[in-house]
Amino acid sequence: MKASIHVLAGLLMYLEHFGLNEPPFRITPHPEFFYTGAERGATLDALIYAVLAGEGLVKVVGEVGSGKTMLCRVLVERLPANIDSVYIANPAMKPDELMLMIADDLGLACDATHTSAKVRDLQAALLERFAAGRQVVILIDEAHAMPTASLEAVRLLSNLDHGHHKLLQIVLFGQPELDSRLAQQDLRQLRERVTHAFQLAPLKSDDIEAYIEFRMRTAGYRGPELFQSQALRKIFIESEGLTRRINILADKSLMAAFSRSEHSVNARHVKAAIKDSAFKSLRKKPMMAWLLLLGVLTGGVGASLIQPSNIKVASAPVAAPLPLQLANTASVSMPSLQLSEGLKNKLSQSRQKFNRAEANHIGIMLLVTDREHNEELERYFLKTSQLIPKDQLLIYPAEIRGKKGWGLVYGLFTDKSSAQVAMLALPDRLKKNKPILRTVAGMRDELWNL
Repeated sequence: MKASIHVLAGLLMYLEHFGLNEPPFRITPHPEFFYTGAERGATLDALIYAVLAGEGLVKVVGEVGSGKTMLCRVLVERLPANIDSVYIANPAMKPDELMLMIADDLGLACDATHTSAKVRDLQAALLERFAAGRQVVILIDEAHAMPTASLEAVRLLSNLDHGHHKLLQIVLFGQPELDSRLAQQDLRQLRERVTHAFQLAPLKSDDIEAYIEFRMRTAGYRGPELFQSQALRKIFIESEGLTRRINILADKSLMAAFSRSEHSVNARHVKAAIKDSAFKSLRKKPMMAWLLLLGVLTGGVGASLIQPSNIKVASAPVAAPLPLQLANTASVSMPSLQLSEGLKNKLSQSRQKFNRAEANHIGIMLLVTDREHNEELERYFLKTSQLIPKDQLLIYPAEIRGKKGWGLVYGLFTDKSSAQVAMLALPDRLKKNKPILRTVAGMRDELWNL
């Protein structure tokens, strides 16, 4: 009892020392501390849109400590009142146990003994809720830890519908191992039902100061900037941008400063925090040289494409995507390339898609390079096709201000909202060159002929 009193007294002294109302860097998720920078806010908006669109399965992948659980909790809070949510924190259970947990959380009686019968009981209950104007979403945290049989049960649940409406929305949150699990042949049917996929990337070095400042201000701090630049740099390097590690290091650094009766955090305090933490590095091997091709977007032909004044990307999706309608438009003529048969075929397929698309349809521009770099284009295309669906990649010849080059585009969407969602869901490797949205009309204007 005395020990707990001393701990409480120490905490109060710590808070008073820095002028705080509460601890700023707790690792347990508190929605009021949700940081909307570093694309977190945009990802939340896109998740809300995906749930409201009623399209079935959604996937969110991020490293350990990247903020998935926080995002999940905030999503539950921000959903409209007519949506009933079921949050499953530990899904490492058998299919029957999963069904019973869902039914119990929804307050449903489910006495069936077989999984298929439980699914039917759930469907009947969900139909009643649908008729009453209510929607149900299941949020599964740590989904990478689910047994294969339970993931198959998730697929069965995702099939429940009424006419054109899904009776159940399912959002899977998991570590990168979830992607590996879904890549397995026996889970291909579940993989094909994922309509939206999001990647929760670590914070970048430029985000660290704003993130720490936000947490401090939310906790009640009103003084000048407390963390020195060298301290922030050390926190970024050691944390690798993972928010849980940032919280741990920032908290321990504050404690180190408090123990010395100092009111700012310097590199020495962070060094002590690092020594006390002993994180294991998650850094991967250096990226292959082909990724350097992304740099062409910062100059040459790329520079004229990444800053078009007439393109406005929707800040948050507001409408469900519509099916892509084929249109009878003027035929687009594309030149042939001295490339592999694979890229020649892709160019031909791209021509057909451009010819069918409406002028206001939108593609995601991934890459622009000049016509002298055919081999680089080939390598980049092959690598990109391993990250996103190959059939959604298009190649077109672009002439910008008299310079002839080649553009690589992902998808053709009927509206900015659905294009924005797809862009947010791109793998991190493809986000590094800051992809942009382009209209079909704009790309047609840039076509050149040999």
